Amino acid sequence: MAHFIGEHSAKIDSKGRVLFPASFRKQLAGEGQEEFVLNRGFERCLVLYPRKEWDAISAQLAKLNPFKKENRLFVRQFNNGAMPITLDSAGRMLIGKDLLGYAGISSDMIFAANGNKIELWSKADYEEMMQIDSDAFADLAERVMGGDLNASEE
Repeated sequence: MAHFIGEHSAKIDSKGRVLFPASFRKQLAGEGQEEFVLNRGFERCLVLYPRKEWDAISAQLAKLNPFKKENRLFVRQFNNGAMPITLDSAGRMLIGKDLLGYAGISSDMIFAANGNKIELWSKADYEEMMQIDSDAFADLAERVMGGDLNASEE
């Protein structure tokens, strides 16, 4: 299972193609795959999942009770716009215009590692989202991670 590290700037061409960052390809080495699924993420970004990760999430979604309206709505929204992605011989990926429009990506973009997936952002939106001063980040870290690290979970 891949756990990505890094952040890369890129430019998308007029046909919707972008070069997949070489460092992410290296991080996938040994995984034997260059097949992905791309879909809409939260906060107006796109999320690129290695196919194995997507399949694991799909298995979780399949366990949801389909007789609950909330579950059906979530599954529909989560899968909305999802598309398979394979890299071409030049290492580029083609992103559909609907997905680019959703994320507001027209030219400059950012590939940002996020654990087992990669987020794709418009450069402007990414920079705006990441603007947080050090004190605010410290407060956030305390709220999210501030529990006793040595205490066992109950």
